[in-house]
Amino acid sequence: MNRVCLVGRLTAKPELRYTGGNVPYTRFSLAVNRTFNNAQGEREADFINIVVWRRQAENIANYLDKGSRVSVEGRIQTGSYTAQDGSKRYTTDVVADNVQFLDSRRQSEARANTTPYDYQDAPAPTNDVNVDDDPFADFGDNVSIDDNFLE
Repeated sequence: MNRVCLVGRLTAKPELRYTGGNVPYTRFSLAVNRTFNNAQGEREADFINIVVWRRQAENIANYLDKGSRVSVEGRIQTGSYTAQDGSKRYTTDVVADNVQFLDSRRQSEARANTTPYDYQDAPAPTNDVNVDDDPFADFGDNVSIDDNFLE
């Protein structure tokens, strides 16, 4: 089974392109923090190439920017080509089936008005819950999670 699930941040603004048959696609690199520290006690990240096709590619190009946090589900695809100097080059990409936007609209707008994010200094992920990062903050109404509500 060839299945990949990633969560990370875009390293640059995605650019929408079209194939010869006019099919939209975009390519971007996703910075994904490793779950462990290196020998110096620092958190490192892997930079993974992602390819997205059709309507989802258009949405990504229109609504995401450098630093946007996303979840990507897809499959690994390898390939090769001959470079201009005659050497053989190999590629590895994740072809995305599903990309979920993980930032709220408020976070995206705030990022657009700040200086670029340096991925070399990316903080380690934590399990702390920040009320400001609540994905339901813009929901509008209160949501009851009281078990007695079901009775």
